[in-house]
Amino acid sequence: MADDVLTTEHPQQTLPGSDHGVVRELRARFGDNAFTFQATLDRVPTLWVAREQIVEVLRFLKQLPQPYSMLLDLSAVDGDPTILAIARRKAAKANAEIQWLQALSTELPFPALHFDRVVSSLFFHHLTWDAKLRTAREVFRVTKAGGELHVADWGRPQGRLMRGLFVGIQLFDGFENTRDNVAGRLLPLFEQAGFVDVTTTQAFNTMFGTLALYRATKPAVSSAVNVTP
Repeated sequence: MADDVLTTEHPQQTLPGSDHGVVRELRARFGDNAFTFQATLDRVPTLWVAREQIVEVLRFLKQLPQPYSMLLDLSAVDGDPTILAIARRKAAKANAEIQWLQALSTELPFPALHFDRVVSSLFFHHLTWDAKLRTAREVFRVTKAGGELHVADWGRPQGRLMRGLFVGIQLFDGFENTRDNVAGRLLPLFEQAGFVDVTTTQAFNTMFGTLALYRATKPAVSSAVNVTP
């Protein structure tokens, strides 16, 4: 679950501890104007960086001699050990630090309010409606207040051609599992799990059907945590 937020200690000179090593390193490399400070309820300052600069900033932090690897905590789950082995090899080639866990989506091995972001790619259409709902509720449980769910999956077909092309996916993955996607039921699914501001951000017509990108937010509460919009 990669994020656009870099959490450090006291990034502004007017705050105690603003001379923390990682903050000095970031300012020396990118300048003061590259970051925006956000005060938080838990008093852990947060540095915001422009989306187009996030990769460059993370690469810079990665090559520093100090161990700043905990700025991002990435975890990935799959129930198939063969798929996990393939993913581990790809991550190793990319020098990506990811915690890989074999688990089912309906019983995620994480505590409540654990993640700022949860990302799912072409997964929900493999599940029955009951498993979809149980999965969405599990994702809701492990997402922090104000955190977001991002899903890429098949959506309601945009026209007869897209509907016809999607039959190939249904023959391969099953009609029962995919009919909710055809009917456009993923948005109400996420709402039923408790998410708000549920929306389709984009939809693409492909040679296999209409692929949609969904976003949903877990409602914020009084004990807010560090998240990004």
